[in-house]
Amino acid sequence: MQKGILLPVFYLGSLEYYSKIKHHSDNITLEACEHYPKQTNRNRTIIHSANGKLNLTVPVKSGSNVHTKMKDVRISYDANWQRLHWRSIQTSYRSSSFFEYYEDDFAPFFHTQTEFLFDFNIELMQLCLKLLNLKPHISVTTEYVKDVEGLEDYRNAIKSNRQSDSYNLKPYFQVFEDKNGFIPNLSIIDLLFNQGPQSKQFL
Repeated sequence: MQKGILLPVFYLGSLEYYSKIKHHSDNITLEACEHYPKQTNRNRTIIHSANGKLNLTVPVKSGSNVHTKMKDVRISYDANWQRLHWRSIQTSYRSSSFFEYYEDDFAPFFHTQTEFLFDFNIELMQLCLKLLNLKPHISVTTEYVKDVEGLEDYRNAIKSNRQSDSYNLKPYFQVFEDKNGFIPNLSIIDLLFNQGPQSKQFL
């Protein structure tokens, strides 16, 4: 039996993130009770635009700090970030092979408001897992434990701007590869929009 893993909950997580899910699908625990760490993939993702890497960040309400549990962090809608994110995604991937197949699946997330960041990320994750045809066994923490037993702890191991040295990504075609070169370990949507049903084999 595979050893289980403990993962944070990311906004449209990277390929390394979903690779962890694929290869430990029998026992995945998602961290809901950690103190919210700023400037991480919990509220940001990176896509491939015509000009290279493009960071997309979900703003959170003021007062969300290191003493706020992840599950209690509220999304801020003071600025229309949803419109910005969706237009950026459309502009970046409109010419990709599979954007039109998945567009209607992702669009609602950028036109309706979800109160909590954790819930928003989980719902997006569930969609991505469905499109990847992955059916992992997932549980969610009910309290924060610093040193967990029986689980490999990846809460701080997967960074927003680079992939781990131990993670070897199989290259795939990207829309702007001829201009920017291949950019590894972007958001899972980069893989989905470019490779569609074949995405799973690249993880």
